[in-house]
Amino acid sequence: MAVVGIDLGNLSSKIGVARYRGVDIIANEVSNRATPSLVGFGPKQRYLGETAKSQETSNFKNTIGSLKRLLGRTIADPEITEVEKKFLNASLVDVSGTVGVKVNYLGEPATFTATQLVAMYLGKLRDTASKELKQTVSDVVIAVPGWYTDVQRRAMVDAARIADLNPLRIINDTTAIALGYGITKSDLPEPDQTPRHIVFVDVGHSNLSVAVVAFSKGQLVVKSTAYDRHLGGRDLDYALIQHFAVEFKQKYKIDVLSSPKALFRLSTQIERLKKMLSANAEAPLNVESIMNDVDASSKLTRDQLENLIKPLLDRIPSVIAQAVQDSGLTVDQVDAVELVGGTIRVPSIRQCIQSVFPGKALSTTLNGDEAVARGATFACAMLSPVFRVREFAFHDITSYSITVGWDKAQDPTGEDEEPSLEVFPVKNSIPSTKLLSFQRSQPFDLQAYYTHPNTLPGKLNAFISEVHVKSVPTTTNNEPVTVKVKTRLNPNGLLSFEGVYVEEELHDKEEQTAMEVDGAPANGDANAEPAPKKKKKIIKKELPFVTGSTSLDKSILDNYTEKEAGMHASDKLVMETEDRKNALEEYVYDMRSKLDDRYAAYVQPQEKDQLLAALQTAEDWLYSEEGEDATKSAYTTRLDALHVLGDPITTRWRETEDRPKATSQLRESINQFLTQATSGDEKYSHIDEKDKQSVVEKCATTQKWLDDLIVKQAERPKNTNPVLTNADITKKRDELIYHVTPILSKPKPRPPKVDTPPPPQGENASGTQTPQEQQQPESSTNPPEMDVD
Repeated sequence: MAVVGIDLGNLSSKIGVARYRGVDIIANEVSNRATPSLVGFGPKQRYLGETAKSQETSNFKNTIGSLKRLLGRTIADPEITEVEKKFLNASLVDVSGTVGVKVNYLGEPATFTATQLVAMYLGKLRDTASKELKQTVSDVVIAVPGWYTDVQRRAMVDAARIADLNPLRIINDTTAIALGYGITKSDLPEPDQTPRHIVFVDVGHSNLSVAVVAFSKGQLVVKSTAYDRHLGGRDLDYALIQHFAVEFKQKYKIDVLSSPKALFRLSTQIERLKKMLSANAEAPLNVESIMNDVDASSKLTRDQLENLIKPLLDRIPSVIAQAVQDSGLTVDQVDAVELVGGTIRVPSIRQCIQSVFPGKALSTTLNGDEAVARGATFACAMLSPVFRVREFAFHDITSYSITVGWDKAQDPTGEDEEPSLEVFPVKNSIPSTKLLSFQRSQPFDLQAYYTHPNTLPGKLNAFISEVHVKSVPTTTNNEPVTVKVKTRLNPNGLLSFEGVYVEEELHDKEEQTAMEVDGAPANGDANAEPAPKKKKKIIKKELPFVTGSTSLDKSILDNYTEKEAGMHASDKLVMETEDRKNALEEYVYDMRSKLDDRYAAYVQPQEKDQLLAALQTAEDWLYSEEGEDATKSAYTTRLDALHVLGDPITTRWRETEDRPKATSQLRESINQFLTQATSGDEKYSHIDEKDKQSVVEKCATTQKWLDDLIVKQAERPKNTNPVLTNADITKKRDELIYHVTPILSKPKPRPPKVDTPPPPQGENASGTQTPQEQQQPESSTNPPEMDVD
């Protein structure tokens, strides 16, 4: 069973895998540990991750990023129309009530929902992990922003299932960071002592997250969180884009903001500029052919950068201060501040964080880019039976208050003043279960929704889930009964209605130990049997109910899953076809160049002419209209035909190159066995002389065979097939070893046994009592323990 944790980032994502020595962040197909969070569409296939990044410049209108910002949103959401749209080049459209994109795929217009896009990307990460682990990857833990709502979390679960993944847990990214930090610590205070309070500040590509966490030995408790959903590296970049757009309009008379391609080229260089300013006081900016054949250039100082992003910087301290205040702590009670995220490298960002914690050193003991993925992988390992991980509990909290409401008309008692109840307040622990009681006499409905919709991202619907209780038992006098509804906030942060029941009383007779006396009076005689006592027994009677949520309907989920599987198979076929095409092209050029070089002595004139003609034919076909877009089998057939002509030549060269090594190994074996059989060594003194002679004869026969064929091979031209092949030599060596080894490894006979009188019963030969035989311990079947240091 593979153990995989995924940090789905806005700019790039990381994959962690658990191995017996700990957690590794694995590299992708181009050896990068971070895979670009991009999905692109082309005329033949999809581009995912690195391939999407390499095609982005020429295919930017069909390349989509900001995947986790689109998930679970609608096209009418102001955060989509006013914020995300300026970071995207693809056309956003409404698809089945959710935000989607319109792209050109396989030469035709196509639309995909954000959930489908995330599923495509997760499939890419799945394939990367599978290739690294050399096994199928299914179970994963995915880290998401802590401000994700129920609809966004359900959309992530749906996306994972479309990608044929089983999300064991959806974990908040700050909680994953804290888990990766705490599980490796061996010096945490005991549970009965004051916990160690750590503030984690994560400034990523698109948002700022802060969490205050209390650590004790074997556990962590998230005390508070705070977020700024629109303060990250990309927001700093956008401020610089606005600055240079104004400058270039004055300097070059071009409007960068009017051209998506120019805007894309400028943003690429600005990202590079920002990185340079993290280490230098001044940095240049050069954008070749930004638009209208204009090469734009400029420069920026670090002071100018800080002035441009000052409105963003000013928002940082208040978010951190809010998190500390909500935790009930003071700044002095904070033991350490851990910085995480790529944007944390900007010096002015650090200065803003430092202003909240004067005199307290900021710590970067964690890998800022990989901390989330490591924590998610530890969480997956804790849920897996494959590994034994150090026991470490983590207790998360919800970021939003959740209320359950109902129709007041469905209350037969009329006692409900307010037809709602706040069930899970802000900072309620996760997971958590609550039991709600209602007086009802008829079927009824309940709805769960967020108490304060204004705190949600954008204009997300406050609706979470609903339950319809289909029937309620009636009493003899038609009075309402108490119906209990079990609602749960599960470890993924998802709310569900898990059970509905009523309680009924049953009465059972207890058996008495007193003896029955015949004819005893009924007036309380001491020997009379008392009346049986009745014992109240409460049983639960489950009621039928149906629930609804924002998760995809099963039919839609199955449809998306089938489409994704089809696109994945199509992509695989395209890649395999391209691989065969490249292999054919490579063989043509490689073989042609080596015929006059490496293989010159090994090819006959007529063979060379025939092969060169075939290579030319293959090349002409490759660059024809037919060969440019042929099938996989067409490329494979032509490559196989060339191998038929070329393999005899390459085989002769390979045989000549490898023959000295194979010959040397056979000679070494012959000399070794001859020495052992004729040395007179005491080690072999017990072996019969006839058997030794058999070894000598076998070695001599093999030696003669080798010498004769070497002479014959030396007489043959190199451009003819060999009479002595390396396979023949290896086979002859195996035959020699098979014949000789049983003879020379024959064990010495045991010395004759000397009869001795048996010791007295109950004693051993030394006269001591024989100890009782001890039981052998059973072999351990515990899973391997993962190193978390």
